Amino acid sequence: LVGYIFLIMVFITIAGALIAVTADRLVRAVAGLALSFLGVAGIYFFLNSPFVSMMQILIYVGAICVAISFAIMLAAPENKASSSLSSFVTGPLGTITATVLGTALIILALKTTWTLTPSTKSGSVKIIGIKLLTDYSMVFELVSILLLVAIIGALVIARDGREN
Repeated sequence: LVGYIFLIMVFITIAGALIAVTADRLVRAVAGLALSFLGVAGIYFFLNSPFVSMMQILIYVGAICVAISFAIMLAAPENKASSSLSSFVTGPLGTITATVLGTALIILALKTTWTLTPSTKSGSVKIIGIKLLTDYSMVFELVSILLLVAIIGALVIARDGREN
């Protein structure tokens, strides 16, 4: 059953990635990207790392995909581009590159000797929270300031609307 759950998460990740790269509309591509990020979060959760899984959902699905959607809404409507010679070259070239890279990764995965690491309790959410608020409190505060600046910047950009 565990293997099936892992394969389902991998399938969700790959399906989302395929939707993201093959979608004709940007909104659908962002939805595929969010689905792919959710699949990766499921894989993290499957690997006994609930904190990293939740951060994947909060940061990538919640922040990055929403920011991309916000940028799409602010961008001027695009006209359909006509097909050119470069699209006939880049399609097969991208397919060949992806095939070579995928084959190399599969060969590397099959030739690598994988060792099992012992299960530790050092990655619990409670310990991470204590470390963030004691030893790494400056980093925690800097990240919150960075997010605040990003929100203010998005509001300044959105204030003028599409006309500017």
